[in-house]
Amino acid sequence: MQLLRKYILTMNNNIADNSSDWDAIVSVYRYLRPNIEPAELKRRIDEQIQEGFQVAYAEAGGVILAAAGFRIQSKLAWGRHLYIDDLVTVPEFRSKGAGGNLLRFLIEHAKEEGCGEVHLDSGVQREGAHKFYFREGFVISSYHFKYQID
Repeated sequence: MQLLRKYILTMNNNIADNSSDWDAIVSVYRYLRPNIEPAELKRRIDEQIQEGFQVAYAEAGGVILAAAGFRIQSKLAWGRHLYIDDLVTVPEFRSKGAGGNLLRFLIEHAKEEGCGEVHLDSGVQREGAHKFYFREGFVISSYHFKYQID
């Protein structure tokens, strides 16, 4: 518990760049996307970076506690906004402040970038995540639909 407290108290938030530890970031993403192999996750991240995707992460003592992929976009309905693609916290750091700290970092980043809103989608089965987002001030503003193309 003491080690966990040390991590949370010394947490830093960053936006990943070429010098970032992408293997560690991908290993955190595996908690949310366990069905995607690490090499494929990294390939998808690389592809999305070409489309404006960025990754923010919370770390302490060289350990990545949480990561979130996001993009700054403009849409007719929302104007300029920050969209969070994926936010994941390493299981042992959940409900310890890492995810909330990272989310607040992204909200501040959105303000600095001139965004008026922050958006995200969350799978209907992720009730724990929904409680977290409600606690952080998010509201359900729409349904998200998909059509599966075989």
